[in-house]
Amino acid sequence: MADFWAGYISGAASIIIGSPLDIIKVRLQSGPLNISPTAQTYSFENLGSLVRGAAAPLVGYGALNALLFVSYNRTLELLGDTPANPSSLWKIWVAGAAGGLATFCVNSPTDLVKCRAQLSASGESSWSITKQILRSQGIRGLYFGGVVTSLRDSIGYGFYFLPYQYIQKVLDGNFDMSDHYAFKILLSGGLAGCISWASIYPLDLVKTRYQTQFTASEAPLLPNQNRSAAPMGAEMSTWECAKAAYREGGRKIFFNGLGICMARAFLVNAAGFFVYEWALAQLQPSRSRGYGSDSMGVGA
Repeated sequence: MADFWAGYISGAASIIIGSPLDIIKVRLQSGPLNISPTAQTYSFENLGSLVRGAAAPLVGYGALNALLFVSYNRTLELLGDTPANPSSLWKIWVAGAAGGLATFCVNSPTDLVKCRAQLSASGESSWSITKQILRSQGIRGLYFGGVVTSLRDSIGYGFYFLPYQYIQKVLDGNFDMSDHYAFKILLSGGLAGCISWASIYPLDLVKTRYQTQFTASEAPLLPNQNRSAAPMGAEMSTWECAKAAYREGGRKIFFNGLGICMARAFLVNAAGFFVYEWALAQLQPSRSRGYGSDSMGVGA
């Protein structure tokens, strides 16, 4: 249970830290190619809009992160490796992919509600959007875009845990990291987050456009901004969303918002892994890899 609660605490902390940058990322993904991150930053209506859509992931992502780490650790054990110090890179990737796939039941509805709340023109809360979906489409509606979400997560989390473990081994093999545990976790976690997002960013953009193809048409436009979205009642498939995006901006559009995503990924995942390792060390010292209260400089 220690990895469950450590993952939950880590997930909640990550959402609090990364919410404003995530809103900018989603707006850039759903909008046209010529809108800059700076313009999107100034488009926030008020301070409350900086955390718009955070309620759903704050509750859901804690559970998602807990499920992710538990599934990852158990899969590694089933493959005959040790979660505290895995030795096989391919087993790490497979365990990460399995963990990402296991999060489908939580992540699919959470991500859907979050993206729609972030693009809501009227500033609807995550809860009100959830109720609308349930009233109109039932539980099934919360899993709109679930296939592309699960594909994104299985690939992305495979490339999430693998570089995290690999970078730590490289650092340990080339430097004396005995007095720099915190730095090693922060650097490894931040780079792992960037690599993970880089591996699936175009797929994530298509997912965002598919899930918000109607909501995006109602979101507030910036000056001189045009919107290309399917008319109400004419739902596009993920492939059609991808083709529409390509027609709108060519290959470049699939990386729209990547810069802000990389900044967010480094910050959020550096902090997320740090909190996870620290919490795990407090809850189950036998599972820690030296990140105990003494070595971390944090009192128990």
